[in-house]
Amino acid sequence: MTARPVRGSRALVLEEFEQPLKLREFDLPQAPAGGLVVACSYGGVCGTDLHLQKGHLAVPIPLVLGHEGLGVVHELDPGTSVDAAGLPLRVGDAVMWASSIACGVCGPCRQYREPTLCEQRRTYGVNRSTTEEPALSGAWAEHIVLRPGTTVVRLDPRVDQLAAMSLACAGPTVVHALHERRPVRLGETVVVQGSGPVGLAAAALAQLSGAGKVIIMGGPAERLRLAAEAGIGDVHIDIAGAAAPQDALAEVLEATGGQGADLVIECAGVPAAVAQGLSLARRGGSYLVIGQYTDAGDTVLNPHQIVYRQLDVIGSWAFSGAHLVEYVRLLPALTARFELARLVTVFPLSDHAEALARVSDGSVMKAVFTSA
Repeated sequence: MTARPVRGSRALVLEEFEQPLKLREFDLPQAPAGGLVVACSYGGVCGTDLHLQKGHLAVPIPLVLGHEGLGVVHELDPGTSVDAAGLPLRVGDAVMWASSIACGVCGPCRQYREPTLCEQRRTYGVNRSTTEEPALSGAWAEHIVLRPGTTVVRLDPRVDQLAAMSLACAGPTVVHALHERRPVRLGETVVVQGSGPVGLAAAALAQLSGAGKVIIMGGPAERLRLAAEAGIGDVHIDIAGAAAPQDALAEVLEATGGQGADLVIECAGVPAAVAQGLSLARRGGSYLVIGQYTDAGDTVLNPHQIVYRQLDVIGSWAFSGAHLVEYVRLLPALTARFELARLVTVFPLSDHAEALARVSDGSVMKAVFTSA
């Protein structure tokens, strides 16, 4: 089944670093063998996208951006009939897809069973240039062409699509961190550093996992208010607006009962946050670092704090298709408990400059593009 009357598709293209994006039109190809074409309903804006635009990461250009998305199946190759969970897949179904395809043959994939560390990982909206067909390989577009090997998951029709997009990248990233790297244990006190999408995903999933208390330390205050209204986190502390960071750190420590947290999760992406986070964990606790995805530089920390507190310090990188499957499976529970859709602000593709500016200044929690 196809929708061949559609001849072209618009997409936002990064043509030069530190320059405005361009809205270009591309021919819409047929679904590749073993793949499919999806009409993008929403393409999420991630903090990583801002770094890509500024040239902070080595990526090929020109490039259709957008590594997180949700859409409707437009065309299926005849050999593609089920999603990653084995459910029937048909034209018109709402789906989400994993941003990356691991090679399956490098050392991390084959020997260490770590596809997130794949040495040849290909990622939609990140390292698939428009010079490589199909050019429509990012979610900031009216259509995206998904290659064979992509993890595609059918969305439960009862789930609000904007709610699903609120944590489209952050959710599976945190599923990886909390499912495999350092799970939350029942009744634990958890401190989350950072109140952006990754921080809120960490807080929400920690609550869903049975944490006794979740303390979010971040800012600006508007983001913390939005998190509280959505039901995410038990205690919200504004370090961005504090007269001195030490005042906010003391407030966090007091909220843990003075002993420190069982688990501190760094989601701020600010190097200086790491030294602060080490001081917030209890002796014998854990420090899980998720937020330092982009190399923002070095920082000074006191290694004595790691030894004195006998901390487990753990890093977690990105996510695989399996983590997306788990995130989609959790969406009914997440949306039943938290008002995730209120975190999202929608922009048409044509308003891309405003959307990126508002993500950059923190005035929106989660921006998504729509091609409608």
